Amino acid sequence: MEIRQLEALVGIAEHGTFSSAAEALGTVQSNISNRIARLEAELGCELVERSSGSITESGMVVVNRSRRILTELSAIAADVHELNSEVRGMVSLGMIGTAGRWLVPLLLDTLREQYPHISLRVTEGTNSVIEPQVVAGQLDLAVLAWPLEAHELIETDLYSEDLVLIIERSHELAQRSSITMKDLAGLNLLLPYSGTPLRREIDDASRNAGVELHSSLEMDGLRTIASLTFDGHGPSILPSTMLSRHLRPTFAAVPIEGLEQRRVVLARRRYGFPAAHIRAVTEVLGRVVQETSQVPHGVVVSHA
Repeated sequence: MEIRQLEALVGIAEHGTFSSAAEALGTVQSNISNRIARLEAELGCELVERSSGSITESGMVVVNRSRRILTELSAIAADVHELNSEVRGMVSLGMIGTAGRWLVPLLLDTLREQYPHISLRVTEGTNSVIEPQVVAGQLDLAVLAWPLEAHELIETDLYSEDLVLIIERSHELAQRSSITMKDLAGLNLLLPYSGTPLRREIDDASRNAGVELHSSLEMDGLRTIASLTFDGHGPSILPSTMLSRHLRPTFAAVPIEGLEQRRVVLARRRYGFPAAHIRAVTEVLGRVVQETSQVPHGVVVSHA
């Protein structure tokens, strides 16, 4: 089994075709085909469905292992390089939308100052989208809402944020300093999908209050829910950071009694030792959250 065979299989998984994988790896399609054929012969199973170019079930097992192997190989080079010069490399970072809007600028400014040879590739999405990418090695780190589903990941607390009712200021509930879950019973709400971390928090609070909430729409995407609320499609329960300062004259963020704050954590794979540039970003991210004076309203930093 050769490294270039594993690279070829991962290339097909990521780029969709033999020819695209060849282009990405700087070779020709016949080389990719030969590498896959030799790998299949050694493992005794089909890894790529030739008619469609899709990865088989056995192939996905090999792809997931291969990503981890290739990540470790890259880490060796990065760590050796660190001993002789400045830390450098590309870090792939997943980020929930509520975190990205204020964390990415802080992280970027500090990296430019302290680690100018480290670059970032940020993928924004929900837990359900980001977690599998971290597990598979497509992302090095991720800022996610707790709790995490994947047992292959470990997390470190970063901060907590208030969950509030975001509603037009013309509504009578917007005039209150706080509300209860029972006050929400008569509203048609825009809510996250059932089973998502935020929705579980909401459902636990409503269950404890003996209230059944009504939703006119459920989505696995907080930024889209917020946009729909701001476009007049109905109130929503969201992290307070979703209400930007320029929207506060029109919309209110009303605290909800009995609804716990949402924990936000930094997640990475449980197994393996991160490369130098990944360790650097991990350290910087934790430090900028601790030290910044630009924490949004409703955010409470988790101090070590």
